[in-house]
Amino acid sequence: MKRWLGKAETALGNHSDRLNAINIFPVADGDTGTNLYLTVRAAARSLQDAAPTPAQVQAPARTPTPAQVPVPARTPGPRQAPDPAQNDVGAVLAKAGEAAMEQARGNSGTLFSVFLCAAAEPLAGHTRLTANSLAAALNRAQIRAWSALSDPVPGTMLSVMEAAARAAAAVDAGQNGNDSNYALGLALDAAVEAALEAVIRTEGQLDALQAAHVVDAGGVGMLLILDCLRSAVLGVELQSELLDGLHGYDLQDPHIHTDMPDDDGVEVMCTISLSPLDAAMLRQRLDELGDSVIMSQVGPSPDSDGRYRWRVHVHVMDSGPALETISSLGEPAEVSVSELAIPRDPNPVEAEAGSHDGR
Repeated sequence: MKRWLGKAETALGNHSDRLNAINIFPVADGDTGTNLYLTVRAAARSLQDAAPTPAQVQAPARTPTPAQVPVPARTPGPRQAPDPAQNDVGAVLAKAGEAAMEQARGNSGTLFSVFLCAAAEPLAGHTRLTANSLAAALNRAQIRAWSALSDPVPGTMLSVMEAAARAAAAVDAGQNGNDSNYALGLALDAAVEAALEAVIRTEGQLDALQAAHVVDAGGVGMLLILDCLRSAVLGVELQSELLDGLHGYDLQDPHIHTDMPDDDGVEVMCTISLSPLDAAMLRQRLDELGDSVIMSQVGPSPDSDGRYRWRVHVHVMDSGPALETISSLGEPAEVSVSELAIPRDPNPVEAEAGSHDGR
């Protein structure tokens, strides 16, 4: 799982400019690639500081004791038990998902964070992936991502997630409970192939994409992430020809959004602790104020007052009413407000705070 997220960070960094170039729906502000990269980077780096298990720690060399010097008997000290979370696929992904959610950028980053957090749930307690657990994780993730949006739209990364999940489930059903690595490989191959087909279909599913002759940027990003999972689990190279022929993705193609009028309004994001009832109320009020509303729970457990942490995302014409509405129900943290019309830096390594998209 650490290798997967590390590969995804590198791949999205390499492809961010092209993803930005075809970013057109629902806001043509050219930063889907940057937002996905920064969000995946947060997930990957949250695992870099994880303490290794004792088996991974090499004991320091001992200085030989001269033969003539008697060595007193040593009382063995308590042995450090391995941290179970280090070998729990679900626990590792949950940690990465929460880090991604807290630092999510734009629609694309927020939806990937939802995907990661949800995928972790069926994997809790598992020390390895199987075709069955992969299918369960992908299915939970795509359902949660669809439900996080108030107005989900086919032809986006949601459709790519769904296609991958259905393909993995079909392979798992055909394997009759086979938990071998061979069956897992078949499921991963099918998931990536189905994701590619879903990306190709996005162009015909959304009028804006069809008019511009491009595929969906978030969908391509999700395809890259899934191919990185296949590569990391199976120990194979990324499929270099995977994106060949995708409309708008050739290096010489222009940035499609540069000739389009700027989008008005701002993107507001924050984290806030709310009861389930207040969360439902906030979603309803934000739906009335703006669009691209995403609300997803951060972490599985409530606090002592029964409130859960939520990541909130919305596009509005004016941030004032939105922030006032949010603040009326709780105390928002990590608040960011970004102008949708600001030109974006296509270099994700240099892009810092305020890089958000309409995806």
